[in-house]
Parts: sequence; structure tokens; C-alpha cells
Amino acid sequence: MTDVENSPNDTAATADGPSDDVVARVLASAESRSSAYSLFSSGAQALQTEAGADSIGDGEQLDREDRKALRRVPGLSTELEDVTEVEYRQLRLENVVLIGIYAQGSQDDAENSMREMAALAETAGATVLDGLLQRRAHPDPSTFLGRGKAAELAAIVQALGADTVIADTELAPSQRRALEDVVKVKVIDRTAVILDIFSQHAKSREGKAQVELAQLEYLLPRLRGWGESMSRQAGGQVGGAGAGMGSRGPGETKIELDRRRIHTRMSKLRKQIAAMKPAREAKRANRRRNSVPSVAIAGYTNAGKSSILNRITHAGVLVENALFATLDATVRKNTTADGRIYTLADTVGFVRNLPHQLVEAFRSTLEEIADSDVIVHVVDGSHPDPASQIATVRDVVGEVGARGITELVVFNKADLIDDDTRLVLRGLEPRAIFASARTGEGIDEILTAIGELLPDPSLEIELVVPYDRGDLISLLHEKGRVISTEYVEDGTLVNARISSDLEPQFAAFRVPAGAIGA
Repeated sequence: MTDVENSPNDTAATADGPSDDVVARVLASAESRSSAYSLFSSGAQALQTEAGADSIGDGEQLDREDRKALRRVPGLSTELEDVTEVEYRQLRLENVVLIGIYAQGSQDDAENSMREMAALAETAGATVLDGLLQRRAHPDPSTFLGRGKAAELAAIVQALGADTVIADTELAPSQRRALEDVVKVKVIDRTAVILDIFSQHAKSREGKAQVELAQLEYLLPRLRGWGESMSRQAGGQVGGAGAGMGSRGPGETKIELDRRRIHTRMSKLRKQIAAMKPAREAKRANRRRNSVPSVAIAGYTNAGKSSILNRITHAGVLVENALFATLDATVRKNTTADGRIYTLADTVGFVRNLPHQLVEAFRSTLEEIADSDVIVHVVDGSHPDPASQIATVRDVVGEVGARGITELVVFNKADLIDDDTRLVLRGLEPRAIFASARTGEGIDEILTAIGELLPDPSLEIELVVPYDRGDLISLLHEKGRVISTEYVEDGTLVNARISSDLEPQFAAFRVPAGAIGA
């Protein structure tokens, strides 16, 4: 990764083009392209090893071939006829250069973020050629990097043959346009790439609607017109249909028309998403009515949440070494060691600087987390900066109102970390569980912990159930927790815990306290 630092003259672009040392660095950058690849992939080498291994317990990966078939074909044209309509709707990324800014003393964080940005770009279908970091206190309000560094970036882009520049942050519309004018290629930001990945991976009707809503919210302030040719003239003769003096003018411009259409489409999508909400709420209400507790698997993207779900329930959810492989929530049933039934939900992963539009659009999906009884927080133990991942996930969990829910931290991919790393992670989360969805390590420990953390039925009762009422015994096992059973002359003596709403069904068979001993 090329690290560009400010110099006294870096804010002024020379009229004669880039300086000699800039050209030399550009050529060196082109010759060392392979080293840039190794930098971006160093954090994911272990993940590639894991992805190539047998997916034991993952079940049938029915979506894998479909997703592979939707990959972009390298080398196709990226020319767009009307940028206002499809520029941010479907990004056809090819060869890209990444840029980023970091303040004094945070270079390691900036490089980790840049590696993550490279993984996002590759997931979206791009080939990363190089990455450039600049150290400055604040982004330039005009060109993000400053005029001098923007000119250097233009030379690097030309030397490498890149056709897209991606900023590792969210650019203001004016910054993006100004930088495009300098580098002469397409410029997008981190938010646009994440939205593009979501648009590729969304599968359900609700997921597609949520992604489209987020894309339109992002696109709206970034529409750009193309001059007078985009205006719609009004007016006409006095005898015409409602025209005449005072009505001739510029009329509705193309950009105004686009804005109106986007607002109309957003309103329709919000109504569609709201119409899907009652079905989800009915399912959750049914689970609550039947006293079925729920567990949500949350965590950073590519931490292994779907792999954990597959290992526990053999759900067959798609597992892929890519960011945001899972967008649609998957709910499966499981049973504790003492026979209690609960649901296990796989949710969409989080990422640092997750676009606010996505948090809002996917709020209905994230309700699975807010309505759960236990959150299994899966962390990639092999990641170079797990602490920032944990903080990011907890921030998003707090945004959806789930901060007070019981949390179980699981460091996944334990087969890829050494003993020293385990000590560091143990200091980070002393009560966490080390697990590996690939080898099965720690899975039984996770299930035991879930059984201990799930809410226990509040009412303890002692019953003598007649032998011809086996249905009541089944009900106790299904919706309560049976502590002990004993067969006596009058029936089955059961000591169990149940919820208070089930108590009337067993009132006739309760044994008064101390009656059995007497």
C-alpha cells in the first residue's frame, strides 16, 4: 500500500504535470502490483484455507452455483448512457485503486480498514491494483485529497490502467465530482460498494426491496444534471390546452423529474416493506405465545455466523468466503439438552461505517436481534483487529435497541489462531467461548451456554399426572422444563418448571406442598 504524506507543496498541482519523483513512484507501484495484492490478501489467507476445506455440517449449499453464475464477466465495457439513472444502481467495477485518509497515529487502523475495503471491492467483482493512504487531519473539502495529491492520483491511475477509484469513506457529492474531474475516471465511495454487494446478494422479495430503498436514499442527493438539454420546456399558444402568457419557462428539468420519480418509488417501497411486517410479527407473536425462546446469531461480516448455524442445525445456509454472503435472515429450530425448544436465527453481518441507509432499510430484519432472548455474538478470532469488530457490532446492536439483551461472545475460527492470540482474546472477553465451525471445537460448549442463558420457566410445580394423560407430560416437555419424574400408584409424579400462563391447565393435578412426604 502506498503511503502518501503531506508535503509543503502538495496542495498545488504543477502545470507541467507530476514531478519526476511522482512518476518514478508510479512506475515502481506498477512493477510491485503483486505486492499490493499480498498486502490486501494477508488478512484473508487463513480464510481462504478454511474456505477450501470440506464444509462439514454446512448441509447442501444450494445457492452457491446460482451466486457463482451471477459473477460479472471481466473486461466488459463500463460505459453508462445515463449516469443519473444507473450510476449507483449497478456498479460494474473492474480495475480499481483505493484511496484513504488517516490522522496522526492511526496508520494501523487505516491499513486494516483499507484491507477490508479491498475485500469489499473484490466481493463486488473488482480487481484491486493498488491502495493509497494520505496522512492529514481532515479531508480536503473540494477534492478529498487536495489538488496536488489528486494530480498524483491521476498519474497513478493512468500508469496502472485503472478505470475506477474507490474512497474508503463516504464522499460528499461535490468531492466525488471534483475528484472525477481531476483523475478522469469514475470515483465512488465505500457506501456505494457496500450497496452494490447488497444488490447482488439480496434474494428474498423483502431483501430486494430493502436494498433498493437504501440505494435510492443514497442516490437522491447525488443526482447530477447535464445542462440545458435536460430541461423540459413549458408554454404554448393561448388557445392551447391550458397554456398561454406567463406559462412559458424552463419547466421541469430532467434532474427534478428524476427526483420526483425517486421519491415516488421510495414511498412505494416503504409501503411494501411495511406490508411485510405483520407476517413477521405474527410469527414472532406465535413463538411468544407458545413460550418459544429465541437466539440470534449476530456479528461482523465474514465472522462465520452461517457456518455456526449450519454446524448446529445443518440448515444448509450458504457459506462463502465473501463479505455479506448472508442478507436474508434464516430461522431454524433447535432443542436444549433438557428438552426445551428454541429458535436460532442467522442475521445479516455488520461492517465498520455501515451506511445509515442500510441500518434503516434493514431495521425490519434486525428486529430478529431486538426480539431475541440471547445474542450469540460471533467474532473472527483470526482477524488482526477483533476489538474494533466487537465495538462495531455492539454499536449497531445498540442502534436497534438490543443493548440490554444477554450476550454470548464466541471467537470463531479457533483452529486458525495460536495460544498467544488466545491469551490476548481471553483478556479482551474473559467469558468468551473459543469455537471452530470447521472442526467442531467449542460447539457443544456453545449449546450448553445457550441452555444456561435461555430464560427458565418462572413457576415450579409438582404434579401427579394420571397415566392416561400422556398429553400433559408431552406438553410439559415441549413448553416447560421437567426436573424429575417418578412413577407412583396414582400416576406420574413430575417436578417441573412452566410459564405462568400454562398453570391453569395443570391446576387440577397439582400436589400440595409436603403432601407427598406425608
